[in-house]
Amino acid sequence: MRSVGIIGMGHYVPEKTLTNADLEKTLGLPAETILRLSGINERHIAAAEEATSDLAAKAARLALANAKAKPDEIDMIIVATCSPDCYGPSTAAAVQEHLQARRAAAFDLAAACSGFVYGLVVGCNLIRAELYRKVLVIGSDVLSRITDSQDPDTAILFGDGAGAVVLGEVPAGYGLLGTDLGADGSGFDTIKVPAGGSRLPTSAETVAQRLHYTKMDGASVVMFGMRVLGESVKRSLAAAGLGPGAIDLLVPHQANLRIIEAAARRMDFPLEKTVINIDHCGNTSSASVPIALSEAAAAGRIRRGDRVVLVGFGAGLAWASCVLKWH
Repeated sequence: MRSVGIIGMGHYVPEKTLTNADLEKTLGLPAETILRLSGINERHIAAAEEATSDLAAKAARLALANAKAKPDEIDMIIVATCSPDCYGPSTAAAVQEHLQARRAAAFDLAAACSGFVYGLVVGCNLIRAELYRKVLVIGSDVLSRITDSQDPDTAILFGDGAGAVVLGEVPAGYGLLGTDLGADGSGFDTIKVPAGGSRLPTSAETVAQRLHYTKMDGASVVMFGMRVLGESVKRSLAAAGLGPGAIDLLVPHQANLRIIEAAARRMDFPLEKTVINIDHCGNTSSASVPIALSEAAAAGRIRRGDRVVLVGFGAGLAWASCVLKWH
């Protein structure tokens, strides 16, 4: 079987930021309290003219340049998002047009905060199956458009951004080593945008009731994240034939600093080997893991031969993790 891994990456976050001081003015929550509750100082907010596909394309261009690949070399584009440009057609199709990647098939993947890792696993296995040679996987979200500025439970958390990777064949023994994907649909209502779909179509009433914004049972999400992060990582390592001591770098979904810290304690894993960028990016859902990964690589935190673990968790309730040997 082919060895497949990441051969290029990039990320993009909008220039505008929303700070805790800004939120203190609108929500009445002290900036220090927001930081204590979430670990976030600021989050990036897309400009009025920027949609999810725009952010995705900007990250993708950087990933292509990093991989020394041209758009016409890409066989498949997978966009993980929970804030698409529109409900149809796919945001991936818009990204294909942005990039002029005419040869590429394109589709969206909806697994919220786990979506990027889901997409990476799908893309790697499409290459392993010798169906494609290069796959572009992007996590991109403009959560500010589906976040209720009047709801302190969500307004303090979510930001906008995109991260992208190019997948391709790598030397034997490197690349994707083990994976774990899962979901628990009994938690379907824990995090969701209630209206706008076929269950509750858009109406004057749904708009008036602010049902087109993300609603979240925060306490349940925290408990789920603290538990499933470590459990999923353990299963991915087992699938790769490795133990917990084999991890050189952990790149978790940036949901909440308290979740990351608690999960690390449960795993007896050092925080200094964990990528944490929630302080300046907030929770960017599908984009969270690839942005953190790209930042870590740019900072020189990943070396050839390192075993890097990516893990996402969130709405669905879904989770996804994978182990990569960096080449």
